[in-house]
Amino acid sequence: METKIYDGTQLVEAAQELKKGNLVAFPTETVYGLGANALLPDSVKQVFTVKGRPQDNPLIVHVASFEQVKAYVDNFHPATEKIVKNFWPGPLTLIFKIKKDSLPSIVTGGLSTAAFRMPDNTKTLEVIRTAGVPIVGPSANTSGKPSPTTAKHVYHDLHGKITGIVDDGATRIGVESTVIDLSDPTADPMILRPGAVTKEALEAVIKKPVTIDRHLVQADETPKAPGMKYKHYSPDTRVLMVENDDWEAAVEWAKDQHFRTGVLAGPTIVENVRESVAATYMYQDDSVTAATKGLFAGLRGLDEKKLALDLIFVQVVPEEGLGIAYMNRLKKAAGQNYFKK
Repeated sequence: METKIYDGTQLVEAAQELKKGNLVAFPTETVYGLGANALLPDSVKQVFTVKGRPQDNPLIVHVASFEQVKAYVDNFHPATEKIVKNFWPGPLTLIFKIKKDSLPSIVTGGLSTAAFRMPDNTKTLEVIRTAGVPIVGPSANTSGKPSPTTAKHVYHDLHGKITGIVDDGATRIGVESTVIDLSDPTADPMILRPGAVTKEALEAVIKKPVTIDRHLVQADETPKAPGMKYKHYSPDTRVLMVENDDWEAAVEWAKDQHFRTGVLAGPTIVENVRESVAATYMYQDDSVTAATKGLFAGLRGLDEKKLALDLIFVQVVPEEGLGIAYMNRLKKAAGQNYFKK
């Protein structure tokens, strides 16, 4: 199969391919998704096959309007209207209890709930509207590996396996959407996966508490939302997180071990260690926003076989605001492992 790259003039063609059951990757503001018609079980099954993803892992259903969600849900959480008005389209996924058998069980992972999102990308919204069907959209990469933030990343992982890729350049945010559980209308909303929409931002809008589920889903458990497993987003090369005060010790240790080491960090750290390591990938600046946008691209870049690295050291950031989402992805990429003196 030849994987086609669709530009902005070919969106109708991309939509037609999706509607009839073929796989087309699409851009969002977070990462690129692997699209399939959510109403065709055989099409959705191809997503799991192409990604190598376990079928117990539920998928996010992407829509072009909140009206589409109403076809599958009839009992909404009281906070839903305010949340949708303030954060859609945007990097926020909402989990609802759905009408029985309204979506194929392969979409929901066999659960009675489903996750919905309206992405903030004009090309993708046009594709969904033109197709006239909701589309599933897990990250368009090999399962468990760093998520794709450019069409080139998607092509690297999936060329020859999918019909096409809608190209809209690099994504703006760089990590997947916040996932919030609204399936119990009587309970406080709960964040299952952190992202760019923070607990504080949600609470400011709904004027009620929002809790965070910090449980790490093990390999034998069925997650309620994507990205909840203990280890995820991992390159083939071993990753270790490095605290700000430990960089000198970490680099010296790696040299003593004769490791070919890569460093993924902001300019201040990279400039201090560049001469002592085999390769570096530098964030655009020292901000948490730049780190979040560059994390997956950096992990992918340093994992290239031609670099032949033994180890990747990655900068940590404070776990507050957007830093919670960054550290959530980084901890899973590193299997929760820090460099220890």
